[in-house]
Amino acid sequence: MTHALHARPDKRDTLLYLDGVTVSFDGFKALNNLSLYVAAGSLRAIIGPNGAGKTTMMDVVTGKARPQAGTVLFNGGIDLTRLDEAQIANLGIGRKFQKPTIFEQHTVAANLELALAGHRGVWNALVFRPNGEQRARIDETLATISLQAHRDRLAGSLAHGQKQWLEIGMLLMQDPQLLLIDEPAAGMTDAETAATAELIRRINRTHTVVVVEHDMTFIQALDCHVTVLHEGSVLAEGSLPTVQANPQVIEVYLGR
Repeated sequence: MTHALHARPDKRDTLLYLDGVTVSFDGFKALNNLSLYVAAGSLRAIIGPNGAGKTTMMDVVTGKARPQAGTVLFNGGIDLTRLDEAQIANLGIGRKFQKPTIFEQHTVAANLELALAGHRGVWNALVFRPNGEQRARIDETLATISLQAHRDRLAGSLAHGQKQWLEIGMLLMQDPQLLLIDEPAAGMTDAETAATAELIRRINRTHTVVVVEHDMTFIQALDCHVTVLHEGSVLAEGSLPTVQANPQVIEVYLGR
């Protein structure tokens, strides 16, 4: 199943719609006629060798990179190429980078408070006090990310996996429709990897999630639709067993 076989859905049926997207840097095509469609409520894993275009794809969706060609739509018709990064974030697209960016000198609960207050500006965020409804959301998010018992700990003292969960929790406080999560299992223990897969499946009950990852055990635990990128375009799509059996995928990625 190569990209020639992909059916193009109606734009209105997708939350994220990339069609014919090309991004060039000094003549190098980081994305080359990339077409990728993500339905609302779905969980998608993006895999592929280094340089396949995974990060650039997320840069395009979040407004960090501009395509030279192609269509990038959100929620059935909003043209993301006309918006800046802040406008795109406010639309409901949250991105988690590979290295967690948390406030290490603040408690776990305070990190979630700061995320909730983030759009109010730095000073207002520092004096922000959550109301009852917002405190309930913080409690709910702590439960989702399995950090209830650590709410009063300094974030800097958390284990690596817990820091990743806290940053995902900070994204959840913004209540995004779409979460883009970059290599969440990197550097994790086996137990943390399994718990993170379970966390993402839990989040997917109420959010659309796109995960970029290399860890095949983690992808297997997600049990979702997989897209394989290679040289800036889609090489194959389907379940993990389907793409793992694809001769082209084995040649360019899995066989290494």
